Amino acid sequence: MSELDGERVSFGYEDVPPEEKAARVGAVFSSVATKYDVMNDAMSGGMHRLWKDRFVRRVKPQPGEAILDMAGGTGDIAFRMAERGAEVTVADINQDMLDVGIERAIERGLTGLAWSCQNAEELGYPRAMFDAYTIAFGIRNVTRIDRALAEAHRVLKYGGRFYCLEFSTTEWPGFKEAYDLYSHHLVPQIGKAIAGDADSYRYLIESIRRFPPMPEFEGMIRDAGFAQTRVEPIMGGLVAIHSGWKV
Repeated sequence: MSELDGERVSFGYEDVPPEEKAARVGAVFSSVATKYDVMNDAMSGGMHRLWKDRFVRRVKPQPGEAILDMAGGTGDIAFRMAERGAEVTVADINQDMLDVGIERAIERGLTGLAWSCQNAEELGYPRAMFDAYTIAFGIRNVTRIDRALAEAHRVLKYGGRFYCLEFSTTEWPGFKEAYDLYSHHLVPQIGKAIAGDADSYRYLIESIRRFPPMPEFEGMIRDAGFAQTRVEPIMGGLVAIHSGWKV
C-alpha cells in the first residue's frame, strides 16, 4: 500500500505516511548522534548499561559466531558481544550513528567489527547468514515492524536466535505514573540542555508510548515465524527482553 492508498504509521503521537516517518526518524538520530550515549546515561541514571549487560548475557555470544546487531548505532551492544569473541556486524539505517560507533571502536582499539548502513526492513544479506540477530532500543523506530521481524527471520540460520531489548510499559503501580511524569516533562528538557534538542527526545518518549504492549509484540514475533518466544520484563516492564528461535 502506498501513501496514495492512505497508509499511516506512528511517529510519536502523530500518524504520518510511511515515507515521512522514515525521513523524520532519520533526522532525529542525525540530530542526537553525537550526544546519544551521554543522553542515555542522563535519562536512565546509567541503568541502561545494566540493561545492556543483562541483554548480552541472555544472547550468550560465542567465539566465532556471526551476529547481526541491527540498529547498532554507536556500538554499545556490539562492543560487549565482540569482547566475547563473536564476529559482529553492526547495521544501522543512519550513517551518522554508525560514524559515532566507528569512532568509539577506534578509541577502544576494537577491530574486527563490520559496519554497514542497512534498512531493517530490506536487509542486503543472503538468507540464513547469521547465528543471532540483536536489536536494542531500535525496533520501535522502524517504519514497518512486521517487515523488520520477517527480515530478521530470513537472515538467521536455522537454530538461530532473535533477541530484542526495548522499552515497554511498566506494570508497577505508582512507578508507572511517576515515570510518565518524568519522561514527558523532564526528558525533553534534559535533551534540550545536553543535546540542544528537546523535540527529538519528545519523539523518542512518545514512540515508547505508541509501541505495542509486551504480549502484542511477542505475538508479532511469533507471526514472523519464530518459535519458543519469551518475554523477560525488567522493572515491571519498563524495559523488556524479547526472544525467539528460528527452527
